[in-house]
Amino acid sequence: MHPPKRTPGNPAPKTLSDPKPVQIVLIGLTFLFFTGFIFLPLSLVFSQAFQKGWEFYLECIREPYAVEAVKLTLLTVSVVVPLNAFFGLAAAWAITKFNFRGKAALKTLLDLPFAVSPVVAGLIFVLLVGSRTPFGSWLGEHGIKIIFSTPGIIIATLFVTFPFVARELIPLMEAQGRDEEEAALTLGAKGWQIFAKITLPNIKWGLLYGMILCSARSIGEFGAVSVVSGHIRGQTNTIPLHVEILYSEYNFTASFAVASLLVFLALITIVLKSAMEHQFKKTA
Repeated sequence: MHPPKRTPGNPAPKTLSDPKPVQIVLIGLTFLFFTGFIFLPLSLVFSQAFQKGWEFYLECIREPYAVEAVKLTLLTVSVVVPLNAFFGLAAAWAITKFNFRGKAALKTLLDLPFAVSPVVAGLIFVLLVGSRTPFGSWLGEHGIKIIFSTPGIIIATLFVTFPFVARELIPLMEAQGRDEEEAALTLGAKGWQIFAKITLPNIKWGLLYGMILCSARSIGEFGAVSVVSGHIRGQTNTIPLHVEILYSEYNFTASFAVASLLVFLALITIVLKSAMEHQFKKTA
């Protein structure tokens, strides 16, 4: 349906907008908020990181413990994001394509990591698989160590990040409906053919967007990881934990130098996120 043409007897409809002074005040408050809570802190991070010059900065980020922290963080992300993408896709598929008893409860449980403090989540895993628990003792007898090791960090990060992909896909798949899949099914298409040729192309940008958000949270996660890591330098310290240790030792310049790596990763995430949003709007 085309909009009515603009004629002398039919003027263009007016768009609702706030008065100019209100717009100026709101825009000004927004800029003040961004300046005080984002731009100023970021500028302080970089000013402190480079306070002793480039050579000291490079020395701090090349230091063996810092390198191991970066490696562990990237390893955690490389494991957590694919697993959460698979889980989120499966959960979104089940919730949006099928009707079953407990569907509402499943949707509610997806928000559990948002409601539970990450520190509490880490403590729960310590109580479940710690060395003093029956299950943890059994694992230890078989040479499997979870708490205070890399598996514990991965599990804790999985818990706090698993809703991101599912929460991005569920509204998208609900809006798209099931008509195309049902039409393909009546034409004789198999399940994997329907998924690969219809479902996945329709949700690919939403899936990538959710994976980017999951990556960002995995990189910066502190609370749950701090509880299960044991803070063992060179073994179980991710980048945020390494920054905390350096700061606690009053090695402020080094802590800000390593923290700048988190800022760089965050900026990369923002760029990718913006690109995904732009591409999604083009294809929507």
